[in-house]
Amino acid sequence: MQCPVCHNEVQPQGAFCNHCGANLAATVPPATPPDAAYTPPAASAVPPPGYATPPVAASTGLSANAASAIAYITFIPAIIFLIMEPYNRIPLVRFHSFQSIGLAVVWVALRILFLFLIFFPFLHLIFFFIEACIFFGLFIVWLITLLKASRGEWFKLPIIGDLALKQAQS
Repeated sequence: MQCPVCHNEVQPQGAFCNHCGANLAATVPPATPPDAAYTPPAASAVPPPGYATPPVAASTGLSANAASAIAYITFIPAIIFLIMEPYNRIPLVRFHSFQSIGLAVVWVALRILFLFLIFFPFLHLIFFFIEACIFFGLFIVWLITLLKASRGEWFKLPIIGDLALKQAQS
């Protein structure tokens, strides 16, 4: 006898599968004569209780969590997800795409600000460590948002997150 969930061999008198733990009593197939031909169940047939149905794959190939995390890699995937048809209707992906773009804008603005300090050598030496700490902090924030997005969480940054939420809801 085979387990209907994991298809491993199980003992006929067992109540549960030793491999996956599926309830075998609820999924006992009806006895068929040995000479009867196998006919697969109809496509609309409801799976028996205890049967673990595989997750339905999205037609696009990416889940909302994966698309949300990919939006943080650079601002380019975020823009693409805001333009592409299946993703621009998913609120989680829209939120994280807008937040990713906002985070990129903050990073570029701070980078331009600190580039102007090159023209003032004394100020640049003073702000060198401050600059390093700020960009390290931005890296940590980026990493946290990427991980939270991959889990499907609505992790909102203080100012950027509010703006992203307004844009995602419109």
